[in-house]
Amino acid sequence: MGRASDSKNGLQKPPERLVVGLSGASGVAYGIRLLEALRELRIESHLVMTKPAQMTIAYETDMTPKQVAAKADHHHGIEDIGASIASGSFKTKGMIVAPCSVRTMSEIATGVTTNLLTRAADVMLKQRRPLILMVRETPLHLGHLRTMTALAEMGAIILPPMPAFYAEPKTLADLVDQMVGRALDLLGHEWPMKRWGEDLPKRGKKS
Repeated sequence: MGRASDSKNGLQKPPERLVVGLSGASGVAYGIRLLEALRELRIESHLVMTKPAQMTIAYETDMTPKQVAAKADHHHGIEDIGASIASGSFKTKGMIVAPCSVRTMSEIATGVTTNLLTRAADVMLKQRRPLILMVRETPLHLGHLRTMTALAEMGAIILPPMPAFYAEPKTLADLVDQMVGRALDLLGHEWPMKRWGEDLPKRGKKS
């Protein structure tokens, strides 16, 4: 039997997909807004949430975990290690963990994964696909910093959700949108955000 034909000969190109992980750190608004952005960009989203993330949703929003899951094209259970995103043969454009807790970060760094979120992140590293970790912790001790260094050496991108005050945010939503835009930038996706030198004029010092 011959090899499968390419797109020119009728082989359907797989949809553009992105994995989104929500772990148990403050800042679930980033992950929720990311899911909304992916829907706007028509990128197929695959969501996986830890149980602490579901608790944080209740603490920080007026939504339920079920309502958050409904924003994704596909929602995978945290214990479902047989899910599509657990395999490197399932093609995706990368993964963003928003927010990323220290525990989740540490599991990914060691490769000793205990749930689908950290397994999916491990898949990104072994397949050399983009893995963006929006680590939410402060202050950081030496162990945290060494773990981040190890992850950066493996190819992960550490993207703490730092507010960009030069963008003149007026609301918390403005801060969240700016960080979601920055994360999507790293994957080559254009999404509305304020850009220095474009939307934001440079201000010179008064003489």
